[in-house]
Amino acid sequence: MDRSLLIAIISTDYPPLRTSAAVQLRDLAQEFVALGHRPIVIVPSPMPDSSWTIERLDGVEVLRLAAPETRSSSFVRRAIAEMWLPFAMLRNMRRSPFAAEKYDLLVWYSPPIFFGPLIAALRRRFRPRTYLILRDIFPEWALDLGLIRRGPVYFFFKAVAAMQYIVAEVIGVQTPSNLAYLSRWARPSRRIEVLHNWLAIEPAIGCSIVLKDTALAGRKIFVYIGNLGVAQGADILLELVDSLRQRDDIGFVFVGRGSEFARLKDEKASRKLNNVLFFEEIDSSEIPGLLEQCHVGLVSLHPDHKTHNIPGKFVSYVQYGVPVLARVNAGTDLQRLIEDEQVGKVYVGNSVSELKQLAEQLADDERMRYAMSRRGRELGRSMFSPKAAAEQIIGSLIPPVGKG
Repeated sequence: MDRSLLIAIISTDYPPLRTSAAVQLRDLAQEFVALGHRPIVIVPSPMPDSSWTIERLDGVEVLRLAAPETRSSSFVRRAIAEMWLPFAMLRNMRRSPFAAEKYDLLVWYSPPIFFGPLIAALRRRFRPRTYLILRDIFPEWALDLGLIRRGPVYFFFKAVAAMQYIVAEVIGVQTPSNLAYLSRWARPSRRIEVLHNWLAIEPAIGCSIVLKDTALAGRKIFVYIGNLGVAQGADILLELVDSLRQRDDIGFVFVGRGSEFARLKDEKASRKLNNVLFFEEIDSSEIPGLLEQCHVGLVSLHPDHKTHNIPGKFVSYVQYGVPVLARVNAGTDLQRLIEDEQVGKVYVGNSVSELKQLAEQLADDERMRYAMSRRGRELGRSMFSPKAAAEQIIGSLIPPVGKG
């Protein structure tokens, strides 16, 4: 690329938030800078006294726009806030010093699905190229899990999602199987491609969670990091913990947040499980230090989840050489990836005893874990680097206009 691009990155998540999306977008923005471009991250924030603020985080400009809070535990309140979100952001963006910036490229991250009107307005004004990073195929997954029915609400969300597909020139999905879900949106002017998740490898600088100072000291640790919600179907993981309560050489650690987090923590107390600890989410900079203390990384996706994804936690595990124990639905790209690359064990059923057998294999075979760890690090560097993602996004959009 022979010229610097002005790139708008639009999302609801960016540090200091600790979500996987926030970390990914920070890494992507920093990689754009490293490649010689100028990214401007545009995120909504509840700001009662201002329409906008500008800050610089790690060399990246961040424009925070006043907008309604979208993280309510109420599905209805969250949906209403997200519907108003793009209009509030557009109104306050026009009041900011960035109102007249002429963007070369708009990159936005979904979920949520509601950025379509904002992208459409910016596209009409500046004629930038547009790239949608699509990580959830909503509302399909909510229909699969029974959270919504095939009725007016479902079709409304389908229409909202369709708008962001319409304004995207390229849609980057997580896995090859997602291509089929979006195939009807492919056009000569719109391409659907696989854009793998990514994560920058950071040095271990310690962690506020020190497992050698807990009741799990000296055990082989199975760790779960990230969101614990309905889509994760994590009840089977707590059943796994219960089934291994007699193994005083195995322990479990859950670090994260989500609608199911408190419930599972309460369930631990009611069952008097002494082989598991729950911690609130930690800063992403502490994740390497946490994973240094652990032996196996846990992944759980609800068995009714028919759309495919590669969770950010899986990327973290392989990047830092932690073998994976995953419970997913059969035939997913994640299952194939883990099995083909031999970076862990996968279970696709509902039997706790069968899942327990796989967990014990991983706990008891140190040589197998070492080999999986080495292969995981290699996979992480080859498939999940921020540089590969940034170059793919720019390369997929720029050639048609690069000579202009």
